[in-house]
Amino acid sequence: MERVWGAGAVLVALVVLGAPPAAGEELSGVFQWMRKAECHFIDGTDCVTFVARFIYNREQLVHFYSDVGNVVGDTPFGEIQARDWNSQTEELELVQAMVDTFCRHNYEISTPFLLSRR
Repeated sequence: MERVWGAGAVLVALVVLGAPPAAGEELSGVFQWMRKAECHFIDGTDCVTFVARFIYNREQLVHFYSDVGNVVGDTPFGEIQARDWNSQTEELELVQAMVDTFCRHNYEISTPFLLSRR
């Protein structure tokens, strides 16, 4: 009975997310949720941009650019998520701080190693 509930939950998630039907093929049951964090450096640590991308099954739902300062939806579902995330000002401040805590910090740690490999 638990497998039936689990399969039902997956089906509801697929319908909500707008996934296309399997066209007669059996679903594999493999789903991928990915968050990619990137740091873009121009002139060392003078000009740094933090980019976070949220991807579900190879489709980017939302992204965050520290230069813009808020979450932007890339799909209709992503726009709903972006509105919710942008309403949480404390969380936005934490993500905005990633420029210093993640990007600049890792740049200072990895630069001596990377420059010696040239």
